[in-house]
Amino acid sequence: MASILEVNSVSKRFGGVVALEEVTLSVPERGIVGLIGPNGSGKTTLFNVVTGFHVPDKGEVWFRNQGGMERIDGLNPNEVFAKGIVRTFQVPRLFKNLTVLENLLVTPWNQLGERPLAALRRGWEREERELARRAIELLRRFDLLPYANTRVSELSAAHIKLVETVRGLMTPARLYLLDEPAAGVEAGVAHRLFSLVRELREREGLTFFIVEHRIEILTRYVDYLYVLHNGKLLAEGKPEEVISDPRVVEAYIGGG
Repeated sequence: MASILEVNSVSKRFGGVVALEEVTLSVPERGIVGLIGPNGSGKTTLFNVVTGFHVPDKGEVWFRNQGGMERIDGLNPNEVFAKGIVRTFQVPRLFKNLTVLENLLVTPWNQLGERPLAALRRGWEREERELARRAIELLRRFDLLPYANTRVSELSAAHIKLVETVRGLMTPARLYLLDEPAAGVEAGVAHRLFSLVRELREREGLTFFIVEHRIEILTRYVDYLYVLHNGKLLAEGKPEEVISDPRVVEAYIGGG
C-alpha cells in the first residue's frame, strides 16, 4: 500500500533539549498506525511538526494528494488542514461557551454557508442537514447525544476529551492524527471509539495515525506500531512483536 504520509530524518530541538532526532517513519493509505513511547519521548512534538505547529530543524514531511507526494513541512497549520490532515490535541481545544453540537457543526472547513455569495443560494441547506446528521450519529455512537445542547464548560474532563476526538471525525479529511483519544475515557467507550476508527477506515477509506498511552487498548486495533524513546525511533513493526521487544519493555520500565 502506498504511503499517505512520510516523515524523513526529522529532528527538532528546543534550546538544548533534543525533542526529535533523525525520525523516519511512514503511514500507508487506509492504515491505522500507532505511536507509543514514555512521557517526553517526542510523540506530540512529532504530531506538531506534521501539522505545522513546529518547523523541523532538519528533515522533511511529505503528504500524498491527488497529484502525488507533496512536501508540507513549513506550512502553516491552516494550510496543512486544507490539504486534508486533521489532528486532535492531548489537551482539548474546544469552544467552551458553545454547546457540544455547535462545536461539531463549526468544525468542517469551507462550508457553503460561510461563503457570502453561496449563502444566498439554497445549496448550503443540504450541506447543513448532512453535517447535522453526521454529528448526531457520532454523538449517538458515544452516548453523548444527551449532552448535545450542553455547553462544553459544563462537561466533565472525560466528556470534554471525548468530544474533542469526535469533533475531529466531523471533518472530511484523508488523514487523522489522534493524540491520546482514550485518555481519561472509560474502557468500554475507548473500545467503541477504536472500533469506529476501523469502521471509518473500511467504509470511507480513511487513514489514522494515533498516539496513545493505553497500549493494551491501542494494540488491539492498529496495523503497525512505532515506538519513540528520548526523541529517537526505538522500534517498529506488528503490535504483538513491538510490545514484546526487550528494548521497548526496558524503555517503559525505566520510565524513559
